[in-house]
Amino acid sequence: MPSNRQMKIFTELESEVRSYCRSFPTVFTRAKGYRLWDVNGREFIDFFSGAGALNYGHNHPQIKEGLLKYIAEDGITHSLDMATKAKGEFLKRFQTVILAPRKMPYKIMFPGPTGTNAVESALKLARKATGRQTVICFTNAFHGMTLGSLAITGNAFKRQGAGVPLNNSIFMPFDNYLGKDMDTAVYLERFLENSGSGVSLPAAVILETVQGEGGLNTASFDWLGKIAKLCRHHKILLIVDDIQAGCGRTGPFFSFEPAGIKPDLVCLSKSISGYGLPLAINLINPEIDVWSPGEHNGTFRGNNLAFITAAEALTYWEDNSFSQEITAKSQKVHHFLKEIVQNHSEIQGEVRGRGLMQGIACGVSGLAEKICAAAFEKGLIIETSGPESEVLKLMPPLIIDEAGLTEGLKILEASIIEEKNKLKSLLKRIKLGLRSRDSQGVVDNITASDKPVSA
Repeated sequence: MPSNRQMKIFTELESEVRSYCRSFPTVFTRAKGYRLWDVNGREFIDFFSGAGALNYGHNHPQIKEGLLKYIAEDGITHSLDMATKAKGEFLKRFQTVILAPRKMPYKIMFPGPTGTNAVESALKLARKATGRQTVICFTNAFHGMTLGSLAITGNAFKRQGAGVPLNNSIFMPFDNYLGKDMDTAVYLERFLENSGSGVSLPAAVILETVQGEGGLNTASFDWLGKIAKLCRHHKILLIVDDIQAGCGRTGPFFSFEPAGIKPDLVCLSKSISGYGLPLAINLINPEIDVWSPGEHNGTFRGNNLAFITAAEALTYWEDNSFSQEITAKSQKVHHFLKEIVQNHSEIQGEVRGRGLMQGIACGVSGLAEKICAAAFEKGLIIETSGPESEVLKLMPPLIIDEAGLTEGLKILEASIIEEKNKLKSLLKRIKLGLRSRDSQGVVDNITASDKPVSA
């Protein structure tokens, strides 16, 4: 690990708001594919993928080659929303490779460089198109850190950072939030159709098919179909936030494809650029493309470097082979996680997620964070998810090979076993302490914060 001297510049000059660097306390220098290296030459396997922004890995050689060629030829870098060759080629490629084969007639909007820009503009357009204000969102949702996005985000810690009331949203229970015996689509239907519910007809319903930050809660295809049908029946716009779950993360390019639904708006960012460069797009049903020119704009909508890399990344989607590869890797991950849960019952685990966006919800408070820390010490970068950071979240690059995937999974298993054994030792000490207290009136020297608590 780096010395205090190496980290000093960050602790002294960077804001206290920094977060990921606290979980991964080292200074990284280079990366390629699914591996990173730090200043001390330590090598790490990446099961984090830039929170989903690096689906094609670090410094993908073909994508990098096209980018460097464009820069060497003095291609346009910044263009606001002016027409450029790079943008035109991306639009054509996206239409040819993604939209046309799926018979999707969407218009494409460039709302700004990040995911929350996509969400904010989708909310604005939904309200303008319908003349309504409220938006229905779901428990444990995460849609971004600006005010409009926070208003439809469930996490209390993130919401409190707004400093002002977050309005014009109505939270409903996500699929399985109230247990497997409660169909929350029917629950929502009752609220919409009963004039005494107090719920006004919203402009839109916004959802993630897999809640990446909310705990890898996964909507069933049946539930998604019911929500889409409800929206059509009541003339409510359906927005799918596919910022993290899209671009192949769950197998198909769009995470909602297997459900057979047709959203009115789709938000994409993170891996849409293919190289980790800032880019976001909204796909808009032409019938609701009611923007006036300039009604939504932004300085960095025209990131031409990202257009170049995004167009190159679409090569992976010219046929179904890449999607099939992702599915095969996903099955391996799922089988591994199921075995972990079965073989190590002490962690009280539950497998969640879909595609290469899976994980284990740990029923022992604080255990997931400890496992992630242990994995980092062993050379694996993996984060937690969920309102209490209770879920181990695996998001390796989609291009990871069999050897890398196996190596990373073995490190994860070793970390789980290590922390499980610590837990067993702690439980034993607690039991001995209780016996000692009962027989001698002596309390074992274990702090309350050390004791495991079931979530």
